[in-house]
Amino acid sequence: MKSIILFLLFLFVALSVAETAYFEMKPAHYDQAPFIIQLHDDRKIAQARKILSGDETNETHVLGRIKKITKPYNPKYDYHLDPDTISFFAVAIEVCDSSAAYLNDHLDEACGAFLPGCFWCPWGSKLVKEINI
Repeated sequence: MKSIILFLLFLFVALSVAETAYFEMKPAHYDQAPFIIQLHDDRKIAQARKILSGDETNETHVLGRIKKITKPYNPKYDYHLDPDTISFFAVAIEVCDSSAAYLNDHLDEACGAFLPGCFWCPWGSKLVKEINI
């Protein structure tokens, strides 16, 4: 019984200390403020790091579902990408493309005809570095 409890305790601790990583994304228009994404899925973190190292050259653009809430790690925008929905793509449909600034300025229109389903896929997005927060 003790070994089961110890195993469960160890498993709980291991799961609760999952890595969280933050990456700076340059929006399509370089006069805009950088956009920060948060990842906590080990597979997605590894993929983001491969993009930065140059090992991944195909699926390099960022896609995810927006949440209309400001996060402390991304204070220049009134929204963020839900970490559970972030993925990387090579090509996407036009209906989810927008600049970060345009999205911020038209956030009240997002998730309807503009960015259906709240999915945002800026075609010119590019990860530029991992950051510490």
